[in-house]
Amino acid sequence: MTNNSVSSTARVLGAGLRALLVLTLVCGVLYPLAVTGVAQALFHDNANGSEIKDGSGQVVGSSLIGQRYDLPLKDGEESPAPDLTWFQPRPSNGLGSNGVNTRYSLILSGATNRSGDNEELVQWVTEAKAAVVEDNSTPAYKVKPADVPADAVTSSGSGLDPHISPAYAALQVHRVAERNNLDVKEVEGLVADHTTGRLLGFLGEPRVNVLELNTALRDLTRG
Repeated sequence: MTNNSVSSTARVLGAGLRALLVLTLVCGVLYPLAVTGVAQALFHDNANGSEIKDGSGQVVGSSLIGQRYDLPLKDGEESPAPDLTWFQPRPSNGLGSNGVNTRYSLILSGATNRSGDNEELVQWVTEAKAAVVEDNSTPAYKVKPADVPADAVTSSGSGLDPHISPAYAALQVHRVAERNNLDVKEVEGLVADHTTGRLLGFLGEPRVNVLELNTALRDLTRG
């Protein structure tokens, strides 16, 4: 009886070990390799993080996550001032810098979770609108408060939106042209080239990827 019990236990353990090895091979090796192979063959860009590269081939970020364009933080400042040489993204405290690209790092994400009549939020939006008007007005182009679109003064739900509206991009054209000694029409052409329409013609809204636009701007100014 004892021998039969030991033999039965050994068979069960042997079967379990074989199942473990087979499942490890299939689920831990073959399946991941198959999925990775298909992803690399059919969706290479997406599988690698939707990377954006500059004219020299260096990866500068992902088209899926926004970046900030700020000046170095000065002593006494709580937050850095925007670098007005570049197109600015939506307001966000979730983006910073890292060692590979000094303008890029995921720190945190999320919305303000404040109601539309929250006093602090109203103050933020009011101050942001005044800053947008001041920053983007040039001697030849004056921005009116009524011209400032909502996405210029509010963050997205995640705080990581890589896009701005064509209206916000157009509002920044004169300032970017002046700061980079470029013709306004030339900068308007960059915006037009990097404006994406509605998906299938009716889903979503037209949008401009800020990182792609600024990468093209950098290549243009360095060319």
